Amino acid sequence: MLAQPEIQPQHLTPDFLPHAYVRGCFLPFAKAQVSIATHALHYGTAVLGGIRGWINSAKPEQILLFRLDAHCQRLSQSAKYLGYTLSPADLKAKLIEFVQVNQPCTSFYIRPLIYTSGLGLAPRCHDVDKDLLIYGLPMGEYLKGTGVRCRISSWLRQEDRSQPLRGKSSAAYIASALAKTEAISSGFDEAILMNSQGKVSEGSAMNLFLVRKGELITPSVDQDILEGITRDSVIQLARDHHLKVIERPVDKSELFIADEVFLCGTAAQLTPVLAVESYRLSDDRPITKQLRQDLQSVMLGQNPDYEHWQTRVDLSRS
Repeated sequence: MLAQPEIQPQHLTPDFLPHAYVRGCFLPFAKAQVSIATHALHYGTAVLGGIRGWINSAKPEQILLFRLDAHCQRLSQSAKYLGYTLSPADLKAKLIEFVQVNQPCTSFYIRPLIYTSGLGLAPRCHDVDKDLLIYGLPMGEYLKGTGVRCRISSWLRQEDRSQPLRGKSSAAYIASALAKTEAISSGFDEAILMNSQGKVSEGSAMNLFLVRKGELITPSVDQDILEGITRDSVIQLARDHHLKVIERPVDKSELFIADEVFLCGTAAQLTPVLAVESYRLSDDRPITKQLRQDLQSVMLGQNPDYEHWQTRVDLSRS
Protein backbone atom coordinates (compact mmCIF):
# COMPACT_ATOMS: atom_id res chain seq x y z
CA MET A 1 0.00 0.00 0.00
CA LEU A 2 1.23 3.47 -0.85
CA ALA A 3 2.17 5.63 2.11
CA GLN A 4 0.12 8.74 2.66
CA PRO A 5 1.99 11.88 1.50
CA GLU A 6 2.50 14.71 3.93
CA ILE A 7 -0.36 17.19 3.62
CA GLN A 8 0.29 20.79 4.58
CA PRO A 9 -2.18 22.41 6.97
CA GLN A 10 -4.91 24.00 4.91
CA HIS A 11 -5.23 27.13 7.03
CA LEU A 12 -1.75 28.32 6.15
CA THR A 13 -1.47 30.99 3.47
CA PRO A 14 1.71 31.79 1.58
CA ASP A 15 3.68 34.96 1.93
CA PHE A 16 3.21 37.27 -1.02
CA LEU A 17 5.39 39.89 -2.63
CA PRO A 18 4.62 43.22 -0.97
CA HIS A 19 2.89 44.96 -3.88
CA ALA A 20 0.24 43.93 -6.38
CA TYR A 21 -1.08 45.61 -9.50
CA VAL A 22 -4.83 46.08 -9.97
CA ARG A 23 -7.14 48.62 -11.58
CA GLY A 24 -4.21 50.40 -13.18
CA CYS A 25 -2.04 51.02 -10.12
CA PHE A 26 0.32 49.36 -7.67
CA LEU A 27 -0.98 48.83 -4.14
CA PRO A 28 0.19 47.02 -1.01
CA PHE A 29 -0.87 43.42 -1.46
CA ALA A 30 -3.34 43.53 1.46
CA LYS A 31 -5.20 46.45 -0.16
CA ALA A 32 -5.39 44.91 -3.65
CA GLN A 33 -8.94 43.61 -3.35
CA VAL A 34 -11.90 43.00 -5.65
CA SER A 35 -15.64 42.91 -4.98
CA ILE A 36 -17.37 39.68 -3.99
CA ALA A 37 -19.66 40.36 -6.98
CA THR A 38 -16.79 40.31 -9.48
CA HIS A 39 -18.00 38.57 -12.64
CA ALA A 40 -14.92 36.35 -13.04
CA LEU A 41 -15.26 35.01 -9.49
CA HIS A 42 -18.65 33.53 -10.34
CA TYR A 43 -18.17 32.38 -13.93
CA GLY A 44 -14.47 31.56 -14.41
CA THR A 45 -14.21 34.26 -17.07
CA ALA A 46 -10.50 34.86 -16.67
CA VAL A 47 -7.22 33.85 -18.26
CA LEU A 48 -3.93 33.63 -16.45
CA GLY A 49 -0.21 33.25 -16.73
CA GLY A 50 2.63 32.09 -14.54
CA ILE A 51 6.23 33.29 -14.77
CA ARG A 52 9.25 32.18 -12.77
CA GLY A 53 11.92 34.59 -11.58
CA TRP A 54 15.33 34.00 -10.03
CA ILE A 55 18.05 36.11 -8.51
CA ASN A 56 21.06 36.11 -10.83
CA SER A 57 23.73 34.44 -8.67
CA ALA A 58 26.48 36.16 -10.67
CA LYS A 59 24.80 39.56 -10.29
CA PRO A 60 22.50 39.66 -7.23
CA GLU A 61 20.97 43.00 -8.18
CA GLN A 62 19.53 41.41 -11.33
CA ILE A 63 16.43 39.26 -11.80
CA LEU A 64 16.12 36.55 -14.45
CA LEU A 65 12.65 36.00 -15.93
CA PHE A 66 12.38 32.80 -17.95
CA ARG A 67 10.78 33.05 -21.40
CA LEU A 68 8.87 36.21 -20.54
CA ASP A 69 8.17 37.01 -24.19
CA ALA A 70 6.52 33.62 -24.76
CA HIS A 71 4.41 33.99 -21.61
CA CYS A 72 3.25 37.46 -22.66
CA GLN A 73 2.40 36.24 -26.14
CA ARG A 74 0.31 33.35 -24.79
CA LEU A 75 -1.52 35.52 -22.26
CA SER A 76 -2.26 38.14 -24.90
CA GLN A 77 -3.69 35.43 -27.15
CA SER A 78 -5.69 33.94 -24.26
CA ALA A 79 -7.24 37.36 -23.55
CA LYS A 80 -8.76 37.35 -27.04
CA TYR A 81 -11.15 34.61 -25.93
CA LEU A 82 -12.59 37.13 -23.46
CA GLY A 83 -12.85 39.79 -26.14
CA TYR A 84 -10.01 41.78 -24.56
CA THR A 85 -6.99 43.24 -26.32
CA LEU A 86 -3.72 43.69 -24.47
CA SER A 87 -0.50 43.59 -26.46
CA PRO A 88 2.41 41.34 -25.47
CA ALA A 89 4.66 44.43 -25.36
CA ASP A 90 2.37 46.20 -22.86
CA LEU A 91 2.14 43.06 -20.73
CA LYS A 92 5.90 42.68 -20.72
CA ALA A 93 6.47 46.29 -19.69
CA LYS A 94 3.99 45.99 -16.81
CA LEU A 95 5.48 42.72 -15.56
CA ILE A 96 8.98 44.17 -15.58
CA GLU A 97 7.68 47.18 -13.65
CA PHE A 98 6.04 44.79 -11.17
CA VAL A 99 9.40 43.15 -10.50
CA GLN A 100 11.13 46.51 -10.07
CA VAL A 101 8.47 47.71 -7.64
CA ASN A 102 8.69 44.56 -5.50
CA GLN A 103 12.49 44.17 -5.42
CA PRO A 104 12.35 40.38 -4.74
CA CYS A 105 15.25 38.87 -2.81
CA THR A 106 14.59 35.18 -3.51
CA SER A 107 13.19 33.00 -6.28
CA PHE A 108 9.55 33.79 -6.98
CA TYR A 109 6.48 33.24 -9.12
CA ILE A 110 4.37 35.90 -10.83
CA ARG A 111 0.67 35.45 -11.50
CA PRO A 112 -0.87 37.85 -14.05
CA LEU A 113 -4.63 37.49 -14.46
CA ILE A 114 -6.90 39.09 -17.04
CA TYR A 115 -10.47 38.86 -15.80
CA THR A 116 -13.97 40.19 -16.24
CA SER A 117 -13.92 42.81 -13.50
CA GLY A 118 -17.49 44.06 -13.90
CA LEU A 119 -20.22 43.26 -11.40
CA GLY A 120 -22.86 42.04 -13.85
CA LEU A 121 -24.83 38.88 -13.14
CA ALA A 122 -25.29 37.29 -16.58
CA PRO A 123 -22.51 34.93 -17.79
CA ARG A 124 -21.03 36.59 -20.87
CA CYS A 125 -17.82 38.03 -22.29
CA HIS A 126 -19.38 41.03 -24.03
CA ASP A 127 -20.54 44.25 -22.35
CA VAL A 128 -18.59 43.56 -19.17
CA ASP A 129 -15.46 45.38 -17.99
CA LYS A 130 -12.10 43.62 -18.02
CA ASP A 131 -8.94 44.30 -16.05
CA LEU A 132 -5.40 43.06 -15.51
CA LEU A 133 -4.11 42.20 -12.06
CA ILE A 134 -0.67 40.94 -11.06
CA TYR A 135 0.65 39.50 -7.83
CA GLY A 136 3.54 37.28 -6.87
CA LEU A 137 4.94 35.07 -4.15
CA PRO A 138 8.25 33.45 -3.23
CA MET A 139 8.47 29.94 -4.67
CA GLY A 140 10.96 27.13 -4.39
CA GLU A 141 9.95 23.59 -5.38
CA TYR A 142 6.30 23.16 -6.38
CA LEU A 143 6.56 19.37 -6.58
CA LYS A 144 9.13 17.20 -4.83
CA GLY A 145 12.32 17.32 -6.87
CA THR A 146 13.05 13.72 -5.96
CA GLY A 147 9.95 12.64 -7.82
CA VAL A 148 6.21 12.03 -7.47
CA ARG A 149 3.82 9.09 -7.53
CA CYS A 150 0.84 9.52 -9.85
CA ARG A 151 -2.60 8.03 -10.21
CA ILE A 152 -4.80 8.06 -13.29
CA SER A 153 -7.60 10.46 -12.46
CA SER A 154 -11.25 9.52 -12.74
CA TRP A 155 -11.78 13.07 -14.02
CA LEU A 156 -11.22 13.74 -17.72
CA ARG A 157 -9.46 16.70 -19.27
CA GLN A 158 -11.95 19.03 -20.96
CA GLU A 159 -12.27 19.10 -24.76
CA ASP A 160 -11.28 22.03 -26.95
CA ARG A 161 -14.76 21.95 -28.50
CA SER A 162 -16.24 22.81 -25.09
CA GLN A 163 -13.77 25.52 -24.09
CA PRO A 164 -10.60 27.01 -25.64
CA LEU A 165 -7.84 24.89 -24.15
CA ARG A 166 -5.09 26.68 -26.05
CA GLY A 167 -5.86 29.60 -23.79
CA LYS A 168 -4.84 29.34 -20.15
CA SER A 169 -8.36 29.73 -18.80
CA SER A 170 -9.16 29.81 -15.09
CA ALA A 171 -12.35 27.82 -15.75
CA ALA A 172 -10.32 24.84 -16.99
CA TYR A 173 -8.68 24.41 -13.60
CA ILE A 174 -11.74 22.92 -11.93
CA ALA A 175 -10.78 19.55 -13.46
CA SER A 176 -7.20 20.09 -12.29
CA ALA A 177 -8.32 20.87 -8.75
CA LEU A 178 -10.62 17.84 -8.56
CA ALA A 179 -7.94 15.55 -9.97
CA LYS A 180 -5.24 16.85 -7.61
CA THR A 181 -7.43 16.44 -4.53
CA GLU A 182 -8.46 12.95 -5.63
CA ALA A 183 -4.81 11.98 -6.06
CA ILE A 184 -3.72 13.33 -2.67
CA SER A 185 -6.68 11.83 -0.82
CA SER A 186 -5.94 8.39 -2.29
CA GLY A 187 -2.29 8.38 -1.28
CA PHE A 188 -0.56 9.79 -4.37
CA ASP A 189 1.27 13.04 -5.05
CA GLU A 190 -0.10 13.99 -8.45
CA ALA A 191 -2.76 13.13 -11.03
CA ILE A 192 -2.62 12.25 -14.71
CA LEU A 193 -5.73 13.15 -16.69
CA MET A 194 -6.95 11.29 -19.75
CA ASN A 195 -8.87 13.01 -22.54
CA SER A 196 -12.32 12.10 -23.81
CA GLN A 197 -10.76 9.74 -26.39
CA GLY A 198 -9.11 7.67 -23.66
CA LYS A 199 -5.61 8.96 -24.38
CA VAL A 200 -3.16 10.54 -21.95
CA SER A 201 -3.51 14.32 -21.83
CA GLU A 202 -1.51 15.93 -19.00
CA GLY A 203 -0.97 16.24 -15.26
CA SER A 204 -3.14 18.38 -13.02
CA ALA A 205 -1.24 21.54 -14.00
CA MET A 206 1.70 20.37 -16.07
CA ASN A 207 2.57 18.56 -19.29
CA LEU A 208 3.79 14.98 -19.46
CA PHE A 209 6.66 13.21 -21.23
CA LEU A 210 7.76 9.60 -21.35
CA VAL A 211 10.85 7.84 -22.63
CA ARG A 212 10.74 4.56 -24.54
CA LYS A 213 13.72 2.98 -26.30
CA GLY A 214 15.71 6.20 -26.10
CA GLU A 215 12.96 8.33 -27.69
CA LEU A 216 11.20 11.20 -25.96
CA ILE A 217 7.41 11.03 -26.40
CA THR A 218 4.76 13.55 -25.39
CA PRO A 219 1.04 13.94 -26.11
CA SER A 220 0.57 16.07 -29.21
CA VAL A 221 -1.28 19.39 -29.22
CA ASP A 222 -4.45 17.73 -30.56
CA GLN A 223 -4.80 15.74 -27.31
CA ASP A 224 -6.49 18.59 -25.39
CA ILE A 225 -3.30 19.67 -23.69
CA LEU A 226 -2.23 23.17 -22.75
CA GLU A 227 0.51 24.25 -25.15
CA GLY A 228 3.02 24.59 -22.33
CA ILE A 229 6.00 26.92 -22.55
CA THR A 230 8.14 24.62 -20.41
CA ARG A 231 7.00 21.74 -22.63
CA ASP A 232 8.22 23.67 -25.66
CA SER A 233 11.51 24.40 -23.89
CA VAL A 234 12.08 20.71 -23.09
CA ILE A 235 11.38 19.74 -26.71
CA GLN A 236 13.87 22.30 -28.00
CA LEU A 237 16.53 21.27 -25.47
CA ALA A 238 16.07 17.60 -26.35
CA ARG A 239 16.33 18.21 -30.09
CA ASP A 240 19.39 20.40 -29.62
CA HIS A 241 20.96 17.35 -27.94
CA HIS A 242 19.96 15.22 -30.95
CA LEU A 243 17.35 13.31 -28.98
CA LYS A 244 14.42 12.13 -31.08
CA VAL A 245 11.17 13.77 -29.95
CA ILE A 246 7.80 12.34 -30.97
CA GLU A 247 4.53 14.22 -30.44
CA ARG A 248 1.59 11.83 -30.74
CA PRO A 249 -1.37 10.29 -28.87
CA VAL A 250 -0.22 8.27 -25.85
CA ASP A 251 -2.01 5.24 -24.40
CA LYS A 252 -2.40 4.77 -20.65
CA SER A 253 -0.73 1.37 -20.83
CA GLU A 254 2.45 2.98 -22.20
CA LEU A 255 2.94 4.81 -18.91
CA PHE A 256 3.20 1.53 -17.01
CA ILE A 257 6.00 0.15 -19.18
CA ALA A 258 7.85 3.38 -19.98
CA ASP A 259 11.55 3.60 -19.27
CA GLU A 260 11.04 7.08 -17.79
CA VAL A 261 8.15 9.48 -17.20
CA PHE A 262 8.31 13.10 -16.08
CA LEU A 263 6.08 16.13 -15.67
CA CYS A 264 6.98 19.69 -16.56
CA GLY A 265 5.55 23.17 -16.15
CA THR A 266 6.42 26.66 -14.98
CA ALA A 267 5.78 25.84 -11.32
CA ALA A 268 6.75 22.15 -11.44
CA GLN A 269 9.80 22.76 -13.69
CA LEU A 270 10.84 19.17 -14.50
CA THR A 271 9.79 16.50 -12.00
CA PRO A 272 10.42 12.75 -12.34
CA VAL A 273 7.51 10.32 -11.96
CA LEU A 274 8.47 7.45 -9.66
CA ALA A 275 5.32 5.37 -10.09
CA VAL A 276 2.04 5.36 -11.97
CA GLU A 277 -0.73 3.66 -10.03
CA SER A 278 0.85 0.46 -8.65
CA TYR A 279 3.53 0.32 -11.37
CA ARG A 280 6.92 1.34 -10.03
CA LEU A 281 9.15 2.88 -12.70
CA SER A 282 12.89 2.41 -13.03
CA ASP A 283 15.19 4.34 -10.72
CA ASP A 284 17.54 4.77 -13.69
CA ARG A 285 16.37 7.95 -15.43
CA PRO A 286 19.31 9.26 -17.50
CA ILE A 287 17.28 11.33 -19.99
CA THR A 288 15.10 12.87 -17.29
CA LYS A 289 18.19 13.69 -15.23
CA GLN A 290 19.98 15.29 -18.17
CA LEU A 291 17.00 17.35 -19.30
CA ARG A 292 16.31 18.47 -15.73
CA GLN A 293 19.91 19.64 -15.34
CA ASP A 294 19.84 21.36 -18.74
CA LEU A 295 16.56 23.13 -18.00
CA GLN A 296 17.71 24.35 -14.59
CA SER A 297 20.95 25.62 -16.09
CA VAL A 298 19.05 27.57 -18.73
CA MET A 299 16.53 28.95 -16.22
CA LEU A 300 19.34 30.19 -13.98
CA GLY A 301 21.03 31.96 -16.89
CA GLN A 302 24.05 29.65 -16.90
CA ASN A 303 23.86 28.56 -20.54
CA PRO A 304 24.74 31.31 -23.04
CA ASP A 305 23.27 29.30 -25.93
CA TYR A 306 19.80 30.10 -24.57
CA GLU A 307 20.38 33.68 -23.55
CA HIS A 308 17.42 34.68 -25.76
CA TRP A 309 15.11 32.88 -23.30
CA GLN A 310 16.07 35.23 -20.47
CA THR A 311 14.78 38.69 -19.67
CA ARG A 312 17.18 40.40 -17.29
CA VAL A 313 15.69 43.00 -14.97
CA ASP A 314 18.09 45.25 -13.06
CA LEU A 315 17.04 46.30 -9.58
CA SER A 316 18.12 49.33 -7.58
CA ARG A 317 18.94 47.72 -4.24
CA SER A 318 19.64 50.27 -1.54
